[in-house]
Amino acid sequence: MVHSSSQATADPQEGSAAAVAASSAAGTATVEISDFIEAAGLLEYDPEAITRIYAGHPGRLLKRFWQTLMPIGLYLLGVGFDWLIQRLKDPDHARARAKEAADLVASLGPAFIKAGQALSTRPDIVPPLLLEELAQLQDQLPGFDSALAMACIEEDLGAPVSEIYAELELEPISAASLGQVHRGVLHNGERVAVKVQGPGLREQITLDLYIVRNIAAWLNRNVGLIRSDLVALIDELGKRVFEEMDYFNEASNAEKFAQLHAHNPRIAVPRIHHEATSRRVLTMEWIDGVKLTNLEAVRELGFDPDDMVQVGVDCSLQQLLEHGFFHADPHPGNLLALADGRLAYLDFGMMSEVSRESRTGLIQAVVHLVNRNFGKLSKDFVSLGFLAEDVNLEPIVPAFETVFGQALEQGVSRMDFKAVTDDLSGVMYRFPFRVPPYYALIIRSLVTLEGIALSVDPDFKILGAAYPYFARRLMEDPDPSLRQSLKEMLFDGEVFRWQRLDNLVASAAQGSQLDLEGLLDQVIAFLFSDNGGLLRQQLVTAAVEQLDSLAWRTTLSLSRRLPAGLQALQPPGLRELASRHDESSESLLLNLEPIRQLVRILNALPGFEPQLLLSRLPQVLAAPGFRRMGLDLAQGLAERSLVRLLRDVMASPTQGALQPA
Repeated sequence: MVHSSSQATADPQEGSAAAVAASSAAGTATVEISDFIEAAGLLEYDPEAITRIYAGHPGRLLKRFWQTLMPIGLYLLGVGFDWLIQRLKDPDHARARAKEAADLVASLGPAFIKAGQALSTRPDIVPPLLLEELAQLQDQLPGFDSALAMACIEEDLGAPVSEIYAELELEPISAASLGQVHRGVLHNGERVAVKVQGPGLREQITLDLYIVRNIAAWLNRNVGLIRSDLVALIDELGKRVFEEMDYFNEASNAEKFAQLHAHNPRIAVPRIHHEATSRRVLTMEWIDGVKLTNLEAVRELGFDPDDMVQVGVDCSLQQLLEHGFFHADPHPGNLLALADGRLAYLDFGMMSEVSRESRTGLIQAVVHLVNRNFGKLSKDFVSLGFLAEDVNLEPIVPAFETVFGQALEQGVSRMDFKAVTDDLSGVMYRFPFRVPPYYALIIRSLVTLEGIALSVDPDFKILGAAYPYFARRLMEDPDPSLRQSLKEMLFDGEVFRWQRLDNLVASAAQGSQLDLEGLLDQVIAFLFSDNGGLLRQQLVTAAVEQLDSLAWRTTLSLSRRLPAGLQALQPPGLRELASRHDESSESLLLNLEPIRQLVRILNALPGFEPQLLLSRLPQVLAAPGFRRMGLDLAQGLAERSLVRLLRDVMASPTQGALQPA
């Protein structure tokens, strides 16, 4: 059985001699005790404070610079030589160089690994080939000395290990770049997983961030090809790494995640034991399970791997598109299938948030993508922060058309997400794009999620799985921006496209937890809003035609049934039309095409019953749009009646009773 391969944190404790020794033993530069204490006391990422700590110690900096810049410099010299003799034109050699770069980054320590992982989601900075190799970076490292882990627990929790835990295994079950996990048992018998931060980690991270930040500043000043602010990227990275090194933050993330998904019986989150948790030690419920990618083990639990993956896909998309609080590192070790059919999420150190405005902007971009409106799509990238306001969009629009045009031939639900993002990476590298941090983490999350799903279903399409959520938000959300987007989706000029509504409602119905009544309320609200004016006009026009036709046929039918003496008093035109009136036409019923179409679409929804619409009649009757429709209907019928009076009754008709007014 497996638990999490989690990450760890540091503490403001004034560093112990053991930790200082461990820092040296781990290969980091030797530091004076005063430097160690000052670095260990940093609870938040502060570039200025880090500069003050390390800038005054050139000896230490030179040693670490030598450890990092020497291999980086040798690598760059090799790449430069390859470029001069044009060896990089060979795809195999270029890929080998890209892999060498990723391996070099992995060898330089946790801060460089984290920087490489951050760059792997930045197609605006990194060429596509290197992007692929950096995406393979893993932060699984050998564990550190267990005695140091026990010392850290006792120092942070203020008690001997034996007083806190009834049992605690000395050997870690997993280790990562920021810490390791031990299995234990509390005195009340509850099994727990205990994450402990690596000794001297905060000091090494702060020093490496200082070095990487200075490298980034030099590149921004001296390499004109780099358009993005690398210093800002490193600062964002530093902020996130410091958050990961704070287990109080991870505990809060886990509890917030659990609260958001408490309604979902298929999702499990480990419970946090606060009495045994600090900034560098996190004690949480032990969860037995198997990796989602271990198909045989999942089947042995008695569950279909496809079903378990679908639970994960649904939950992750709900995080992104509904809650805006998402797990940014859903790798296989952090997703476990449980014996009771639940899916457990682990390791909440790397979480991110997407604002409501950004989520709305992403949905609007999908609408423009589906409608192939690449001009508006390019403007969406401006509003989402990918492009500056003053960027010339003219050359970007055809580039989008090239990337998305062919992929859309089979529909958005069949698009190959990885292929499209790879092509889009090339566009972002050629044009002045700036990838927002939240988007970089979304891409990382979705690519990881798609990789897990593909291991179970080779035909899986992440966009196909996501589209029901886009559709449901578009249909249900009352946000004015999304109301306008819904109008753009459903209208082609002044023509209402029923097939698009059919596709949209059908897609929304595929999503989990469909709120049918909420969906009906929003459809009615849209129909009677300003955005639905064109559809209401179509409905009024159809109603006028049908009511006028029915009234006219009824008049003709009654005319034929009058006594002969009264028929003689009728106008000539009416007598002639009545004599030619076909009795079979009396069977024609009121037939409002928009209503028929709407009912046909709604009937396909799971759980739909006509009384759901009938129960909303008071809501319809009270809508201002309904009153306007009534006035338009009365005006239309009056105009039709006047035309018939002048054309068909007072004059002799030539086209027959079925001639439209």
